Amino acid sequence: MRAARACGDVWQLRAGVYVAAAAGPCETVLRRTTYEYTTAPGTFRPVRRAGGRPPGPQERAYGHAARMRTLRPKAVAARIGVIAPGAAEFAAGWPQDRDVEVLPRAQRVLARIGCRYLFSGDADAMLAAGAGLAAAREGMIRSWPLPGWAPTPARRSLARQQAVFAAGLRRVIERRRAAGRPGDDLLGRMLRPSAPYGLLPTAVVIDSLTALTVATVETPTRAVGWILLALARHPEAADRLAAEARLLPDDPAAVTSAHLAALRHTQALVREVLRLYPPNWLLERTATRRTELAGHPVAPGTTVLVCPYTAHRDAREHPAPDEFRPERWLDPAGSLVTPGVFLPFGTGPRSCEGTALALAELTLITAETARRLHLHEPPGPAAGHRVDTLGALTPTGLRLRATPRRGGPASHA
Repeated sequence: MRAARACGDVWQLRAGVYVAAAAGPCETVLRRTTYEYTTAPGTFRPVRRAGGRPPGPQERAYGHAARMRTLRPKAVAARIGVIAPGAAEFAAGWPQDRDVEVLPRAQRVLARIGCRYLFSGDADAMLAAGAGLAAAREGMIRSWPLPGWAPTPARRSLARQQAVFAAGLRRVIERRRAAGRPGDDLLGRMLRPSAPYGLLPTAVVIDSLTALTVATVETPTRAVGWILLALARHPEAADRLAAEARLLPDDPAAVTSAHLAALRHTQALVREVLRLYPPNWLLERTATRRTELAGHPVAPGTTVLVCPYTAHRDAREHPAPDEFRPERWLDPAGSLVTPGVFLPFGTGPRSCEGTALALAELTLITAETARRLHLHEPPGPAAGHRVDTLGALTPTGLRLRATPRRGGPASHA
């Protein structure tokens, strides 16, 4: 933030590395990704087809298109009843009157929600493999960066967990195909042939769902931590959300997209927290051709660090940017309608595929927690957390204490 104030919207960190610190340049780089910029190689190795050949670019594009049939906002809205029970479980099962470490608990619940959404009746079979995969990736993120050829313990662990996940998913796919029942979940949609690209090879399906399974847990877990901390620190906002959430059905399986749309104040709080504390606070892109960014010449091979954190705290785009003001997202003329100034999930061709799913999860978890519980930061030495910026913006060690909210459904937990 000090560098952004001193150096402007785009500045050079060192030779060959620029930082895009304002909304305009950030959006430019993200929207031109695949045209003028590229992303770093993914964490997971491509799953190879029979004969040892990994999926090609066209097959990966077909896999992306198949995934998006179940991840677009309308598709997510149609399956809210799959997501809502997990959100209610998260709030109803919270241990009361003692300090609880938030992130591990959020991670477990989000893993269950994600597996139910992706794999439906096979969720339990994939849950342990998915958790192992997520843990191995977390270890990879936090390991010392060495050249890609170095066989580090973290890389070997990731390779083992990826193989376990791939084997488990392959068994599920073969069983569904043999029974002729692909299913109506995201996996089932990918197993159905379609006119543009026919039947996807098993390797493409596994390759597509490996990273997605981790993505349903990784960023949302950190976001839940920041959101629950906001509920604890802003009790008046939590009270407003609790009143709004009383309109939700007692049976979470009966929650519909109309109920979700009615949670306007809850959605506003979620967006405000993601503005102030975007988990993906720094995104890396590499220029693939000669271009220009805010008047700076950018040569091929130049790294551009896109910083949603500084863009979100720019007073030109967000009045009183350091203040917690969820109501700013209720103003039809406010930040919500300005392109490029809300980037917790990126934008452009390589934006997060699961944005709609993540926002639905976060909104329902926030609403169910607010209507059932009062959250508090614990007193004394247990209070506090460490803000970790390695890999993502994380409230590491966050602990909160809960008491039942009068009039809420917590007594039915």
